[in-house]
Amino acid sequence: MTNYKTTELGKIDELINLENGKAFLHDALELTGCEISINTVPQGFKVPFNHKHKQNEEVYIVLKGEGILTIDGNAVNVEEGSVVKVMPAASRTLENTGKGIFQFICVQAKANSLEQFGLGDAELC
Repeated sequence: MTNYKTTELGKIDELINLENGKAFLHDALELTGCEISINTVPQGFKVPFNHKHKQNEEVYIVLKGEGILTIDGNAVNVEEGSVVKVMPAASRTLENTGKGIFQFICVQAKANSLEQFGLGDAELC
């Protein structure tokens, strides 16, 4: 057994051809502490519903393009380099408001579960 697992997504721009433009990594990497999705959506795309989570917070990391995250009715403009945390109980949706594709990473993890991080979770070997 190895202590790592890899997967290949191909070209990020081509993720737009997947269902909803999403590649989920939970199953591909057998993740045990979070879910990660890599997302590429076309110009004009808008999620047609609001949603919230039972226990997972989400972090959106915008890689390319421009959009709006609507969180509890508040429009939050995002662009390349924007990072937004959304707590589980918040209602959210998103849309691509730019002139091209909109790419982002979404990380989900159980809220308030992080006990160690960075160098606090590391040891020299």
